[in-house]
Amino acid sequence: MTPFGAEGTAGGAMPATAASPVTLTQLRYFVEAASRLSMTEAAARLHVAQSAVSSAVAALERQLGTQLFIRKHSKGLLLTPAGREFLRDARSVLDHLGEVLTSARGDGDTVRGTVRLAMMVTLMPFVLPALLTDLRGRFPDLDVIVTETEPSSVGEALCDGSVDLAIGYDLLLNEDLDHEVVAEAPPYVLLPPTHRLARQQKVGLRELENEPMVLLDLPGSRDYFIRLLRDHGIQPDVRYRTTSYEAVRALVARGHGFSILNQVAASSQTYDGGRAVPRPVADDVPALPVVLSWLRAARLTGRIRTVADRARAVVPAAIQAIDTMSSAKEE
Repeated sequence: MTPFGAEGTAGGAMPATAASPVTLTQLRYFVEAASRLSMTEAAARLHVAQSAVSSAVAALERQLGTQLFIRKHSKGLLLTPAGREFLRDARSVLDHLGEVLTSARGDGDTVRGTVRLAMMVTLMPFVLPALLTDLRGRFPDLDVIVTETEPSSVGEALCDGSVDLAIGYDLLLNEDLDHEVVAEAPPYVLLPPTHRLARQQKVGLRELENEPMVLLDLPGSRDYFIRLLRDHGIQPDVRYRTTSYEAVRALVARGHGFSILNQVAASSQTYDGGRAVPRPVADDVPALPVVLSWLRAARLTGRIRTVADRARAVVPAAIQAIDTMSSAKEE
């Protein structure tokens, strides 16, 4: 890491000149502009003139000797590859400085600041409310910014520094990430209430052969569901595809096919007043791990570790396994 000068410490491999050290103000302005991809929005957030942000970023680029943004007059800003790398390091510097100042003020036991959390779209309704409620009750000075993601986007978000931590399924994770299993979500079969198999306590996958299927069509998830059936000798007849968990439930409730899901709704009633019946799988099938993920090379601040610790406690209770639910949960 190369020195900033009197105001801080730099991250990344792009050196500042000795005559004109990079300042923390430049870093803050750059991070805000990069986070919003707009000088105008960054200035509004920082309560300064847009010219101040533009000048600070331009000076930073000159001092680093590299272009951080591609400026498109009608479409705002785009980060260059060097800009994405520097953004990750600059955020790390500012996060570390915040912890140092908190400790120096004697607030070492107070968790405050911002944590950027990514969560897989299908987990959000089940996990996020409980986790945020827990964190707000324990750490009122902690601000958690949540980004809804698909499995294919988690690695990119962690690697470019736009999020600090992710909660999702163990799907499509890349080698730059570390992860830890915090819960497991077994698959189950979802059926219309009039289906011939709906009265059974459990359903064997081979019993679904030649049945039409409604597929939750998300990257990673769709491959998991299709593979699960093919591993049991079934070539699924996918009649309808949707990226919406609730649309899957509604289509099944109206008799358009069966589905396989992992998260169990507390009620069998769908948005449109239909009813979908969850049934455990009779076969020995693997559960889908729910994992915490973070960038392997990242320095995890105290507040990030705090959110991770609370996720370890909250997520397992929020993931309701189908076999722990009464089969009479059909209203």
